[in-house]
Amino acid sequence: MSSDTGTDPLVIRDLKFLGPMATVDGWRPTTTLPEVAFAGRSNVGKSSLLNKLVRRKAFARVSRTPGRTREINFFEVNGQFVFADLPGYGYARISKERRAEWRPLIESYLRRSPNLRGVVQLIDVRREPSDDDLQMLDFLAEVGVPTIIAVTKVDKLSTAAAAARVSEITIALGLDGDQVIPFSAHTGLGRDELATAIVSLMQSSSDDDAGEPPEPQEPQEPELA
Repeated sequence: MSSDTGTDPLVIRDLKFLGPMATVDGWRPTTTLPEVAFAGRSNVGKSSLLNKLVRRKAFARVSRTPGRTREINFFEVNGQFVFADLPGYGYARISKERRAEWRPLIESYLRRSPNLRGVVQLIDVRREPSDDDLQMLDFLAEVGVPTIIAVTKVDKLSTAAAAARVSEITIALGLDGDQVIPFSAHTGLGRDELATAIVSLMQSSSDDDAGEPPEPQEPQEPELA
């Protein structure tokens, strides 16, 4: 791994759990640090990705019950920026009522967070992008949030099969190849590429901050499934 050679693009010196945001108008961090959010279907491997990204085994809880997390969890990294772990969506066994509770929370956060610099959207390499995934990507495009796609669990396929699936997903989503990062929490593949993309996102946003920060948008009708 690159950390052994001293070239880790994201050296983690300090991690702090700031707390959860449970409702649209509930508590959220008052920090002005830039934020990156992580989104994806339940059981897509989001907690495992976060743990690998920050090189901690139990940074984000890996639940054996998909759809269990109901809140947006905020973590301060190195006193420089914040990771926002969004609730997983699209788990079939979760009632429509519970999903309806989470949808406004996710959408309100994405629309009304002036410190949000980008979203890492996770897609499982073994599955076709779902309607929920497509609606999330459309929503992110609508609100103008820069998006990085992490295609997870590539270790579950052979190298050739994984590469073919990543290419198919990239084409299906109509994305450029540099927006899509193959990722394995098991082997660490893609960890440094994702870290580099996040750091680059933060650095580019610093230039934008020379002007006035964007005004938070008013929430509109929910669009996610």
